[in-house]
Amino acid sequence: MAKQDKPKRKPTHAIYHVRGEDKNAYWTRVGAAWIHEDGEGLSLALDYVPVNDTGRLVVRANKPAEGEQSGQGEAQR
Repeated sequence: MAKQDKPKRKPTHAIYHVRGEDKNAYWTRVGAAWIHEDGEGLSLALDYVPVNDTGRLVVRANKPAEGEQSGQGEAQR
């Protein structure tokens, strides 16, 4: 199988595996996501895949770096 290329633009979201609740939660970044051009979905790239059921996957919008304008990763309000 051919290796698929990741999108050329920066990820709009980060993907985390979260174990625990509230202040005791342990967050591990496991991948990235990009909003589709039509805004109707996400493409995911996972660097790690959790193999047990002790946590959940959480997708969070990336915050723009200081001095950058918000882009696709920010929710419309």
